[in-house]
Amino acid sequence: MRTVKVGLIGLGTVGSGVVEILRNHREDFARRAGVDVELTRFADRSAERAAALGIPASAFTTSADDIVSDPDIDVVIELIGGTGAAHDIVLAALNAGKSVVTANKALMASAGQEVMEAAAAAGVDISFEAAVGGGIPIIGPLKHSLVSNEVDSVMGIVNGTTNYMLTRMAEDGLDYASALAEAQELGYAEADPTADVDGLDAAAKVAILASIAFNSRVTVGQVPTEGIRGLTPEDIAYASEMGYVIKLLAIANRTESGIDIRVHPTMVPAGHQLAKVSGVFNAIYVVGDAVGETMFFGRGAGSLPAASAVVGDVIETARHIQSGCLNLVGCTCNESLPVCDIGDLVTRYYLRLHVADRAGVLAKVATVLGDEGVSIASVIQKRAWEDSAEIVYVTHRASERAVRTALTRIESLDIVSHVAAVIRVEDL
Repeated sequence: MRTVKVGLIGLGTVGSGVVEILRNHREDFARRAGVDVELTRFADRSAERAAALGIPASAFTTSADDIVSDPDIDVVIELIGGTGAAHDIVLAALNAGKSVVTANKALMASAGQEVMEAAAAAGVDISFEAAVGGGIPIIGPLKHSLVSNEVDSVMGIVNGTTNYMLTRMAEDGLDYASALAEAQELGYAEADPTADVDGLDAAAKVAILASIAFNSRVTVGQVPTEGIRGLTPEDIAYASEMGYVIKLLAIANRTESGIDIRVHPTMVPAGHQLAKVSGVFNAIYVVGDAVGETMFFGRGAGSLPAASAVVGDVIETARHIQSGCLNLVGCTCNESLPVCDIGDLVTRYYLRLHVADRAGVLAKVATVLGDEGVSIASVIQKRAWEDSAEIVYVTHRASERAVRTALTRIESLDIVSHVAAVIRVEDL
C-alpha cells in the first residue's frame, strides 16, 4: 500500500471539514478502502485559519503554486471556488500530472469541457462530486450506477438556502424579507444572497447534472433562471389551497427537441416526494428508462456533508493511482443535443393579477388569454379592496411564448393594475 500525498488549497468551511475527516479517519480508510491518504501541504490566504486547525507552519503556504509545483503531491484538492484563480490552479495541477478533486460548481458548469479535456490529456482524474448536492452522492451514480439507463429527467431542490426560506414561508407565514433575514442569521444565507435567491447556484448545478445525465455539454449560461425574490405568502397560500407546494426547482428533461433545462419557482403536487423536502435539505429526482424513478436526499451543504463528498473523491482517486487506472471514466459528453428555447416550453401556469373591481374584468382577461391559445382551468377571486381586486388564474397546458404574449397584452389593459405573479405548475 503506497501513501497517496494530497495538497489542500482552501481552508474555509469545506476545507476545514476535509482536514477533520482525514485527521480522524485516515487509519479507517487504509483498513476499509485499502489506501493510505495523507494531507501533506495546505494553502490558504490566512495563516491564522491554518493555525486554528492545528496545521504546522512547515506544511502551510499562502501560495497555491507551491502545492501545484510540489513533485511529491499526487492529488490537489481545490476548494477556493469561483472561475478566476481556481480555473488557473486546476488547469495547472492537471497539466502538471496531478489528479484534482474540486467542489467548484461554477468552474465545472462554465469550463467543464476544458477541465475534463485537460485531465484526459494528462491521464489523470478530475472529480467533483461535492459540486452538486453537497454530501448527496449524485455525480457518481449518474456516471456509474445509472449508466445502463437512458435518463429521461433529472430535477430537484439543489439549494438549501432557498428551500429553508420557502419552508419557513409555507409553514410559518414569513414573508420573503423575514425568511431571508432569518436564513442569514442562522448562517444558511450569505450577506450577499444573490447566487442563492436568484437561482444562479441552482443553475450551475443543473448544468452539470444535465451534461452528465444526457451526455451532452450544457453550460450555466444556457440555463434560463428565475429566483424567489418575487414570491409572497399569498402565492404560497394559494398554492396550498390548490394542493401544491412551491419549490425552487432545477429541471432538466430529455425531449424530442433537445434538452429542456431551467430553474424557477415551481408548483409541485403536495403528494410528490420533492414537495416533502423541507428546511436546508436537498433532493435530486432522476428518472431512467430502466430504473424508473429514483430520488437522492440529504444535506446539500455544510462543512462535513460537502467534505464527505470531497474525501470520497480523494479515496476513489487514490484507489485509481494505486491500481494504475487513472482517467477511467472521463468526459462522457459525446452527444450534441440542443438546448430548447424556453419559449417552446409547454406546461400549466398560475397567474395572479391585480385588477379593477368592476364588471367585465374576467371576460376581458379571458378573451386575451383565449386569443393567444391559453385555456383557463380555474379562476379564484377572494381578495378585494376599495376599488380593486385580486384574481388568480390557473391555465391548462400552454406554451411559455403564448402565456408571455398574453400577459404583455393583459398588462396594457386599463382594467389591470399589474401582473403580481407567474409561476409554472409541474404535475409530476
